Amino acid sequence: MQKHYLHPLFMPSQIAVFAGNPDQPEEQSHLARLVCEQLRQGKFGGHIAYLDIGMRGTLSDLAHSRVDLAIIALKNDELVPALEIAGRMQSKAALIVSSGVDGNLAKELHTIARRHGMYLLGPNSMGFQRPRQLLNAGALGPLAQAGSLALVSQSGALTTSILDWAGKNGVGFSSVISLGPNTAVDIAQALDFLADDRQTQSIVVYLEGIRNARRFMSSLRAAANAKPVIILKAGRKPAGSTAALTHSGAIVGSDDVFDAALQRAGAVRVRSFVQLFSAAKCLSARYLPVGKRLAVVTNGGGPGVLAADWANELGLTLAILPKEAAEQLKPSLAPLANIDGLIDLSEDADAAQYRAAIEACVASRVVDGVLVILSPKPGLDSEAIARTLAELQPAMSKPLITCWMGDERVVEGRRILNTASIPSFRTPEAAVDAFNNISSFHQNQQLLHQTPPPLSPLAKPDLEGARILVESVLAERRKVLTEMESKALLSSFHIPVTKTILARSPNEAILVANQLGYPVALKIDSPDITHKSDVQGVALNLQNASAVRDTWQDMMATVKRLRPDARINGVTIQNMSGKPQGRELYIGVSTDEPFGPVISFGAGGTMIELIADRAIELPPLNQFLAQRLIERARAADTLGVWRGAPPARREALEHVLLRVSEMVCALPHLREMDINPVIVDGNGALVVDARIVIDHPPGGASDYNHLAILPYPSDAEQEFPLRDNDSYLIRPIHPDDASMLQDFVRNMSPESRYFRFVSTMRELSERMLSRFTLIDYDREMALVAVHRRREPQEDGGFAEKERIIGVSRYVTNPDMSTCEFSLAVSDDFKGQGIGSRMMMSIMDVARTKGLSQIEGLVLSNNVTMLKLMKGLGFDTKRYDEDPDFRLCVKVL
Repeated sequence: MQKHYLHPLFMPSQIAVFAGNPDQPEEQSHLARLVCEQLRQGKFGGHIAYLDIGMRGTLSDLAHSRVDLAIIALKNDELVPALEIAGRMQSKAALIVSSGVDGNLAKELHTIARRHGMYLLGPNSMGFQRPRQLLNAGALGPLAQAGSLALVSQSGALTTSILDWAGKNGVGFSSVISLGPNTAVDIAQALDFLADDRQTQSIVVYLEGIRNARRFMSSLRAAANAKPVIILKAGRKPAGSTAALTHSGAIVGSDDVFDAALQRAGAVRVRSFVQLFSAAKCLSARYLPVGKRLAVVTNGGGPGVLAADWANELGLTLAILPKEAAEQLKPSLAPLANIDGLIDLSEDADAAQYRAAIEACVASRVVDGVLVILSPKPGLDSEAIARTLAELQPAMSKPLITCWMGDERVVEGRRILNTASIPSFRTPEAAVDAFNNISSFHQNQQLLHQTPPPLSPLAKPDLEGARILVESVLAERRKVLTEMESKALLSSFHIPVTKTILARSPNEAILVANQLGYPVALKIDSPDITHKSDVQGVALNLQNASAVRDTWQDMMATVKRLRPDARINGVTIQNMSGKPQGRELYIGVSTDEPFGPVISFGAGGTMIELIADRAIELPPLNQFLAQRLIERARAADTLGVWRGAPPARREALEHVLLRVSEMVCALPHLREMDINPVIVDGNGALVVDARIVIDHPPGGASDYNHLAILPYPSDAEQEFPLRDNDSYLIRPIHPDDASMLQDFVRNMSPESRYFRFVSTMRELSERMLSRFTLIDYDREMALVAVHRRREPQEDGGFAEKERIIGVSRYVTNPDMSTCEFSLAVSDDFKGQGIGSRMMMSIMDVARTKGLSQIEGLVLSNNVTMLKLMKGLGFDTKRYDEDPDFRLCVKVL
């Protein structure tokens, strides 16, 4: 249970190879010969047996032995019997190196692998490499250099191209994994393994598509939390859908959603093959930036300006030294140096002047990273400057990126920089691009740590009323809500809307308008008309009864002429917003395949598609995510003082976004939604028009299955009593619990720590702490028991402090039906029933997830824990792989 479940696949000790008769290479396929040749050349240290499924005695000779990995490189019609033999040999994993295997044959192979409990990479995979193990399994070409970078690719052709490029550029790998179409071990499982792999420091991924958004996001978030992940995605689709029933569905494209998903997962997306490795190179550096402020140090004005222009294009900030720091630096530079903006050292710059400028940038709080540009000049010693940077690098607390321009005269300088692991580029734009990628990594890591609950802390919505409204519309076999129904649904989530009443005749319209008070707006009400303005179905600022009557008649006649097929319910009357200085914005919801619902925000009005101002975020949202969503749209610039109007109340807009997030989480029926416009001014926000499209939720409406990111499960919180009228709270763990969890481990006795971790460690490493606190609540759950205590303060008052006194956890096994548990209780709270309560609570969560069995390893000398397991009804048995442990199992 200590090793990753894919350990037999990617780190085998015994391999069986099915590649035809090894004594008759002329009869082997091209792929089979390549596999055998590369395995031999790789000089793998483990045992390799070359087998032929047509040879007699093969199965009987090996029936009682076990191999970790079976590599199969045969014709497609021989794959099934070969995999069956591998299964009967009790092989734990299999690799099928092939091409052209169709979906039906792939399903048959997957079924065989599941029946025998094998993890199957392939079919249609080109294999994998583990350079440190000297293992070259597949047909990817010569074994790559060893390094700390992992590559996962869904294209075999691109994988071989990357390896060829990497070999000439000195890039090394910890793993190279080619997946290919129809593979059983998918991108999510590969990321799981690499996140846990100590040899891997950063991961690059070439992606063409995913099958399961929830599983992909879960694995990607876990991997990006442990180490930098850079993704290059192919197949960017055009934005929008011609079948969309709302503005949101029309303007939000699948590629926009993929961008939002990667940002939320904490990964970095690049757009080109070159950027993929420049980003990986920079992210492997010792320090990462905490902001977007880039200082540019150069010996030529032109290259510096190019860098500054590109930084501005990418949204980076050109860092300018404060006046005091600039004055201190000036005496160390040449007389012609300019440090007012760019730090232009002039053509006379030498190594000492470069050193002084870089040290000043590193010491300044307004600088997040330093770009050093060198243009070769007659008499300039570029090698000395490169050596200076190499000397500075180990002590630098900020990322250092270089651009050594030119070619022949800077070759040795580039070599010195590469040896010192300082990223070096040939153009200023490429260097700025690289800094932008690592800056994005920091920003996306902030998003990764956001785990909002499905409901905001605002007033509780009327969920029952909302569901009754939705189900009644679906019962009428309708999918598009009327404006009044849409606003009623918004109102049930406390979103402020204009009062709207339907009128079916001119006289009704006049009576309604008189009751509401003038001025009023009239809008056509039809389930068949998506955009009212297209058929002149909107009239604003009507001041009296005669205007209402005439407009009603004209509107009905025009709509019937332009859309004779449309069903018309009548005309809705509503007050004008009363916000003459308000900003017209839009909030939308659309549903993506496969990521599910997404929330969009931007400028509103009738020209929304043309303006195309949109920012996108995956639900659920919290206030931090809502604020960031607003800031990413161009319309955010209008929310301050704008053309004489006072600042808009951003908090009211944030509340509307949080409410929309609640709607998306609580109503899986929601397919598309337009709130356009929502008008915001200094007094608040008001929804003027809304259109909602619903449908029956696919796959049921439970457990937030429609969301790519599972919300924080706040419904799992429970309070329990302690002695002396005290109590403690059991709740799911949160990323903010890291410091409390560290204190919990530090305060455990050495014996308790050993029983829990089978280690003498005194505290959790940063990697373990991050891994234990940032979970996705889908494949695993961790519950903490939190005790609140009052502590006296120096001023005579009291402060309430929280402390973790227990942790229970389960992780779902690869079979997705069983799970493995762990439990620890603070020494000074033992004997109070906390351990029993936490185990029962974690088992309750596992049951609700549909898991059938929970199991865990307990040290044989941990008598107290074994007694607890027996009391909870666990079956305790011997653990054959290690006699020091007992395996405790319970059917849920």
